Amino acid sequence: MANDKNPAAQAPPKKKGKLLWIILAVVLLGGGGAGAWMFMRPKPAEGEAAAAGHAAAPRAAAQYYKFDPAFVVNFGGEGNSRYLQVTVEAMSREAMTLEVIKSNEPAIRNDLVLLYSSQQYESLVSATGKEQLRQGTLEAIRKVVAAEGAKPEAVEAVYFTSFVIQ
Repeated sequence: MANDKNPAAQAPPKKKGKLLWIILAVVLLGGGGAGAWMFMRPKPAEGEAAAAGHAAAPRAAAQYYKFDPAFVVNFGGEGNSRYLQVTVEAMSREAMTLEVIKSNEPAIRNDLVLLYSSQQYESLVSATGKEQLRQGTLEAIRKVVAAEGAKPEAVEAVYFTSFVIQ
């Protein structure tokens, strides 16, 4: 019965309070360390920041040159004459390249008329044939642009905005 009267002997030790304080101290120290690291970490050099900004810079907007009027050529063998009408637009991101195309439009149109008039009907009715013609058109334009001393790869694409076979 002597044990019944001693309250200290019957009460369990209070370890939950100490554990809570230890966890709280660890969380505060960890948060403080993370904050100090964020504040004290070295900043990137200006050259590195410029390089990172340059890599993330968006490309220039696409610009188009429309060959006007549309190309109208006859093609096919003798006695089987057909007509092709195609509207072509060249795309570049450099205004200088579009100026080269504009100033050399007669030479480009000549090469494209020769290209279009040499086509066969069977190849033009398929999507593959039209894609090959589009690639040939791109190569012909790039050839003239390169001959004028500009960058041919600056002409990124050509598009047929109208394509009619009769």
